[in-house]
Amino acid sequence: MSDKHHEEAHTGPIKNSKQLLITVALAFILPVILIIGLVNFVGSAPKTGAGVGMQELAQAQRIQKVGSIEIRDADRPLRAGEDVYKGQCAACHATGVSGAPKFGEAGDWGPRLAQGFETLVHSALKGKGAMAPQGGGEFNDLEISRGVAFMANSAGGNFPEPQPEAKEGEAAK
Repeated sequence: MSDKHHEEAHTGPIKNSKQLLITVALAFILPVILIIGLVNFVGSAPKTGAGVGMQELAQAQRIQKVGSIEIRDADRPLRAGEDVYKGQCAACHATGVSGAPKFGEAGDWGPRLAQGFETLVHSALKGKGAMAPQGGGEFNDLEISRGVAFMANSAGGNFPEPQPEAKEGEAAK
């Protein structure tokens, strides 16, 4: 009797290989599935961006469009060179920031005036040195060229203020 009791004490609930396979599957695979499920549950909640308290605002910022289109009135009156200078150019050219030629300083503008009006306008529209391109902003290209003429003329240049090209119907009148 003692031999049988001794033998039963050393055996476990797993009696065959099928039971062993089921036990291994439940012991290792089931916890992994549970962990993956918990991670998905916790991670599925909508998140806000750092420093953003409102969920709707954070979501709107994440899905905003990359580009935008601005529709402007094509028949609005063109602004004069002085208005363009005050609105766009004065920030740098009034004080000479980053080597910008100062407004009204003939010494600063002399070498630039010698290059010609078209070169000055091209530099303004496309950018040069520390000056960023000015084209495509609040002012159209013609208005930027008017601003260039205004600044150049204040330093001794003699450029006429550019005018819009006459349309075919207006040329006949």
